Amino acid sequence: MTEQAVDPDGAELSAPPAPKDRFLGRARELKELRADIERAGLDTLSGRKAPRARVLLIAGRPGSGRTSLAEELVRRVAGRYPGGVLRARLSEPDGTPVPVERAARALLEALDLPAPAGAAEDDLAAALRAALAGRRAVLLLDDAAGADQVDALLPEAPDCLVVAVSRGPLTGIADVRPCTLGGLDTKSAVDLLTGYAGAVRVTVDPRAAESLVEACQGHPAALVLAGGWLAARPKATVSDLAKRLHAATEEGTEGAEATPLSRVFRLVHDQLPGPAARLLRLLCLAPAGLADPHTASALAGCSVDAARATLDDLTALGLLRAVDSPLPQYEVPGRLHPLLRALAEAQERPAELQLARARMLERTVRLLQSCRAITETDSPQAREKLNGMPPALRFPNPRAAADWLRIRRPALLASVRLAVADGELDTLARRLMSQLVRALAAHVGTQAAAADLYGVHSLVLDVAERRGLPREKAAALLNLGDLDAQTGRTREALARYRAALDAGREANDPYATGRAMESVGGAHQELGDHDRAADWFGRALAERLARGEVPEAARLYGRIATAHTYAGRYGEALRNWRAALAGYRRSGDVAASARALSEIARVQEYAGRPEESLRTCQEAVEWARRAEDARLQAAVQLRLADTLDRLGDPAAARLHRAAAERMLAEERPEDDARPEQDANACEIRTASSED
Repeated sequence: MTEQAVDPDGAELSAPPAPKDRFLGRARELKELRADIERAGLDTLSGRKAPRARVLLIAGRPGSGRTSLAEELVRRVAGRYPGGVLRARLSEPDGTPVPVERAARALLEALDLPAPAGAAEDDLAAALRAALAGRRAVLLLDDAAGADQVDALLPEAPDCLVVAVSRGPLTGIADVRPCTLGGLDTKSAVDLLTGYAGAVRVTVDPRAAESLVEACQGHPAALVLAGGWLAARPKATVSDLAKRLHAATEEGTEGAEATPLSRVFRLVHDQLPGPAARLLRLLCLAPAGLADPHTASALAGCSVDAARATLDDLTALGLLRAVDSPLPQYEVPGRLHPLLRALAEAQERPAELQLARARMLERTVRLLQSCRAITETDSPQAREKLNGMPPALRFPNPRAAADWLRIRRPALLASVRLAVADGELDTLARRLMSQLVRALAAHVGTQAAAADLYGVHSLVLDVAERRGLPREKAAALLNLGDLDAQTGRTREALARYRAALDAGREANDPYATGRAMESVGGAHQELGDHDRAADWFGRALAERLARGEVPEAARLYGRIATAHTYAGRYGEALRNWRAALAGYRRSGDVAASARALSEIARVQEYAGRPEESLRTCQEAVEWARRAEDARLQAAVQLRLADTLDRLGDPAAARLHRAAAERMLAEERPEDDARPEQDANACEIRTASSED
């Protein structure tokens, strides 16, 4: 869409910038809400201390200005709450309630507090209440779908204030009086209209402006669309639009449930150029109601530049909101989402909607591939794949890719949820999840992105079970088990690993089976059951030996030795560490050989053989020197120093300790710019070789 287009009525459409948002009217409501903050609650009147935060409810239809009123109230009272303002949206644009777990996690992240991956809803809500217990803060809960959501997040702190926004009353929350919104007063409504249409047309025909306000019933969202329609048509008069709306009201073509917003929206939509109207309708498919030029381009099947121009024009008309973001990003207002969906279902064939959704997901997959590939430029294959992508899909550098991933993260996660919920696009959903996991691991790291990865792997498990894919089921269970183990839920992790073992055997996948056996052993070791740990490590070792995997077998010998060491069976531990050492030497891993010798020295010391431990430590130092690993050599030198101390040779111990400290001081810090990646992460496998 160009900067100017032709109206079907013959007028030129232009896209002037939308006026800066400013709060108008609602003086009475603000006064009542502020008075509600000060009034005594039922607990106070009965002589009891209020156990919870004061809750204010602003109720009204979407588009009534309820969120704007809540934001203005919070702005005016924020100075009295040094604990800050926290915001959470409790409904998706399509009206789907946001799970309490997700809302609580977002609020904890806003407080810079840990929210363990996979934590239960009750645990996260309890952590949030504990975090707010000592604070005087404001909690703004927008678009609450029901009382249960609000109740779960209420701070048990009388000094906190909760401002909830909802369509209707929140039955079940005590001592809440709703402030119910209707239309704006006439003066404020005319002022809002003037901000878009300009003062001249309103001044020369004030009665027409009041008539237009009456047709819109003072509904702020309807007035914004009406003002945008007038702003795009400098030659149109206010009376023209008022007559059209009154005529639409009298005709009643939209049924008994028609609202001022739906009438104005239908008028604006019907007079958009065809491509712009279609793009607007298809934006009901945008994940989380967030669209960028690539999303719009894929949905409409047009170029990225054309999509960007159309999005800007729709924003100027009040149909979209520009998101304050370093990258161009637009939000579909929740009040328009049901209207857009109804139009899309009425004017687009189901196959066309499915195709548009598939194009959008495919574009997201390609962008995630590019986002990850920019971090792998050392690989000729990655460079070749990156160069083969269209220029519009490439990122100029890793920093730009990381910024895109961070900014688009809510939309990307929503894309995954929508793709899995669709049920008809499971192949695309699997590719999308695979690429998202890889991109997060490359730019954020598996530890930092653990919460997001837990959700993605849970969705992978859903698809794998739905489609009967045992290999992917095993991979998802292994990854979920690893995340459970990292957050201290060892018994839950053990159950995941056992289920993964069953799925791996069903798929005849030796990698998943071996990983599951080893992970079961690790969980038992974490729980202190060293006998079972050694047994499961032994089963995994037998698998590795049968396939001739010498380095992996050596590592498992080491894990078995560690389990025997914890159990106090030092003879078995030494035997397995020597087997591990033989495997490392056979595979030529000098550094691992040095570590194995160091562990043998430790066990010899535990077994009461300090002279043997000293000789083994000296051999370990020599192997560490051959490995040219200063950090490893320093660690072995420190162990040798401790052994010498125990043997009564403090002078030699000081020499080795000084040498270790000198090595560490000379060693340059390792580059930590690249996020850590979990070497044991089980890859999400897809049927596409392209991925």
